[in-house]
Amino acid sequence: MTVSYFALYRTPDDPADFEEHYFGTHVPLIEKTPGLVANRVHRVTRQFVGEPSYHLLAELVFESPEAMKAAFKTPEWAAGGKDLASWGGMDLVTMFSAEPHPRAGTAGS
Repeated sequence: MTVSYFALYRTPDDPADFEEHYFGTHVPLIEKTPGLVANRVHRVTRQFVGEPSYHLLAELVFESPEAMKAAFKTPEWAAGGKDLASWGGMDLVTMFSAEPHPRAGTAGS
């Protein structure tokens, strides 16, 4: 069963500058993480309800909870965290992990 690690970023003061660093430096570092199956980054195009305003949602998919835990102990993952802290990304992000719920629907499959 896969597990996903999500990073939900609030809208930065300068979205263009944020994206330049995020996609130019941070994403390439994260994609070197062993055990990473997919890195799906979504731009929030419209927020219907709630505060604060969100800009990006990154979903990092691992093949299992064990693979994700092992990835968190690697130098590659640490380099991504160090990079995120170096440009203020930690001030904008909420991070959490999730796995498919066994009672979830199968629409579209």
